[in-house]
Amino acid sequence: MTHFGILCPAKTGHLNTMLPLGRELQRRGHRVTLFGIADVQSKTLAAGLNFWRIGETDYPLGIAAQSLTQLGKLSGFAALRYNLNLIQKEAAMVLRDAPKALKNAGVEALLVNQMTLEGGSVAEFLDLPFITVCSALPVNQEDGVPPFVTSWNYNSAQWAHLRNRAAYSLLNHIAQPIQKLINEYRQSWNLPPCDRVNDSCSKLAQLSQIPAEFDFPRQHLPQCFHFTGPYHESASREAVPFPWEKLTGQPLIYASMGTIQNRLMNVFHCIAQACDGLNVQLVISLGGGNPDSLKGLPGKPLVVKYAPQMELLKKATLTITHAGLNTVLESLNNGVPMVAIPITSDQPGTAARLAWTGAGVKVPLARLSVRKLRICIQEVLSQDSYKNNASRLQAAIQRAGGVRRAADIVELAISKQKPVVAAV
Repeated sequence: MTHFGILCPAKTGHLNTMLPLGRELQRRGHRVTLFGIADVQSKTLAAGLNFWRIGETDYPLGIAAQSLTQLGKLSGFAALRYNLNLIQKEAAMVLRDAPKALKNAGVEALLVNQMTLEGGSVAEFLDLPFITVCSALPVNQEDGVPPFVTSWNYNSAQWAHLRNRAAYSLLNHIAQPIQKLINEYRQSWNLPPCDRVNDSCSKLAQLSQIPAEFDFPRQHLPQCFHFTGPYHESASREAVPFPWEKLTGQPLIYASMGTIQNRLMNVFHCIAQACDGLNVQLVISLGGGNPDSLKGLPGKPLVVKYAPQMELLKKATLTITHAGLNTVLESLNNGVPMVAIPITSDQPGTAARLAWTGAGVKVPLARLSVRKLRICIQEVLSQDSYKNNASRLQAAIQRAGGVRRAADIVELAISKQKPVVAAV
């Protein structure tokens, strides 16, 4: 059996993908240890995995929550810039601390989140086989696919390819400080430099938790890239209390802006006003916020600090979301259509794919109004096509294989030490 190490950003959305994959490998007899900061220890242990703390000197308990609180107040490019600064700081810590920790723990293979941009370099330095796991939208660049941070629709025209190429150049320029940091360590480790920050992905297997049907058409993915579908499971998450007795039996609208972009209180006010007067029950999850901050909302929605999202979605008729990929996939896994209000990072790209597949509509934050949102909600509730397309993607997710197929690929790649080629 193999001792797997996990390198992953200290964010709920990424952990909710990596921990179930670790649990599945552990269920098969492997040993799995997550290497991270103190703030992710409780979630790791709740999932039943081993935990090894790194970053003790600059990541005391509680610092991640402080950073995410600040990030949650931002949107658009400001949020993207702030997030890149967080990624760079965490990369510096991982490059400094992870090699020694992984070696001392006796790790034999790595699962590296694609947004842990430095993880592949750490694996190369230690000569460890590793698998890349895409918890967010795949960041693999190709001219025919708009960058994941844009809300651009898919278009095969030449002008769109040129637009995409220019945007990728800009993103690579913005990420140069992270690339410079990684290459400094690579030079000290006698490794060749990387031309782009996301060049150091696995040559054995790359796993994406979206089904192929949800992505824009791809032409240039590596042969070892696999669309496996989501890995979500409630057993790997900490238990969340919820007042089930307060559900009225009306069509349920579940609204969540995730655990990061959840400090924009005006958005929740807009959602409540848009749903007021409709024959629905609105449940708002603040993702860690204080329900007292939203007292007296129109329509008297049920507002909670956290919600058992996977269980609630089984009862939902519609999801209003920031287009965080986990919430989108969990909604689709239950055949629930959506109205998306993307804020930053890969949320615009996820919302664009949601609209492209016909499983929902998107409302840019800059254009958000009560009237606009209400029209979108009524459209999705009244037109069968949205529910039908959500159900179509639900079937695609079920065919994709999920965490079991992902674990099969991981085991095969590590045991054979050869690329696992995706079926055409």
